[in-house]
Amino acid sequence: MLGEEAISKLLKAGEIAKKALERATKITRPGVRVLDVVNSIENYIRELGGAPAFPVNVGINSVAAHYTPPYGNNLVIPENSVVKVDVGVHVDGYIADTAATLAFNPVYEGLVDAPRRALERAIEVVRPGVRASEVGRIVEEVIKSSGFKPIKNLSGHGIERYRIHSGFVIPNYNDHLNRQKIGEGVYAVEPFATDGAGLVRELNSITIYALKPTSRPLPAQVKDFYEMIYRERRELPFTTRWYIRGVEGAARVQDMINGLRKARCLVEYPVLVERNNGIVTQFEHTIVVTEKDVIVITA
Repeated sequence: MLGEEAISKLLKAGEIAKKALERATKITRPGVRVLDVVNSIENYIRELGGAPAFPVNVGINSVAAHYTPPYGNNLVIPENSVVKVDVGVHVDGYIADTAATLAFNPVYEGLVDAPRRALERAIEVVRPGVRASEVGRIVEEVIKSSGFKPIKNLSGHGIERYRIHSGFVIPNYNDHLNRQKIGEGVYAVEPFATDGAGLVRELNSITIYALKPTSRPLPAQVKDFYEMIYRERRELPFTTRWYIRGVEGAARVQDMINGLRKARCLVEYPVLVERNNGIVTQFEHTIVVTEKDVIVITA
C-alpha cells in the first residue's frame, strides 16, 4: 500500500529524474567526455534535492546497460553514434528510473523511434490486473513491426523502496511463462530494441557495484568502507569514482572493493553488450499504480 508520503516522494523523485534526463539530452554530444556528462547529471540530481539511485549509465552503440565511466576515464561520445542515457533518482529511498536514446546518425532514427513508440503503447495498458506478459506482447509487437528485435534478456521491473529491481519482471516480449499481474506499486517499463540478435551478453568490465547485507567479520578498513556505503546507499548500486580522491585514493578504493568481493558481500554488474554487436536503443519511464490512478512520474 502506497501512502501519501510515499507517493509525494515518488513524485519528487520523478520530477528530478525528468529534469536530469532533459539535461542529459542537452549536454550529450559527439566529442564530449562521458565522465563529464555523468558528473554533470549526478551533481544536478543532488542540487535538485535527490540522490542518484544508481550511477548514471551511458551506453554507446552496442553497449546496452551497466556502463558508467570509472575515475579519470577519457572516453568521448563518438561521431555518428547512438547513445543511451539511463538515470535513476531516489528521495529517501523512493526511486524513479528513466532513460532515453540519442542518435547522432540519421540512419538510426527508425531504431530510436521503435522503443519510444513501444513505451508509449505499453504505458497505455498498464493498470491493476494486467499481466506483465501483455505489456511485453505490445512492446514486442511495436518493435518487430518497425523491423527490429526486442532484447529478450533485458526487461522492465518492479521497484520498491531502496530496491531498483523488486523481482517483478516486465518482459520485452510475450513471455507466456510470466504469470505475474500488475498490482498497486511502482514499475519501470523499459523497452530495448536492436538491429542485432535480440540478446545481450556480459563483458568482463565492471564499473557498478552494490552491497549485500552481511554478518561476516570484515577487516577493519573494509568494514569502515562497507558501513560508510551502506549508511548512504543501503543496497542501491554505486560506483568507485564516487569515493576516490586522487590517484592514491583510486588504489585504496580498489583494495576495498577486492576486500568486499573476498568477503562475498558485493554484487557486481558487468557491462552488457548486444550479442552480435548490434546497435541498441532504449526508452524508459517509471509508473506508480494505485487503486485509483496510474501515474507516469517521469513524463
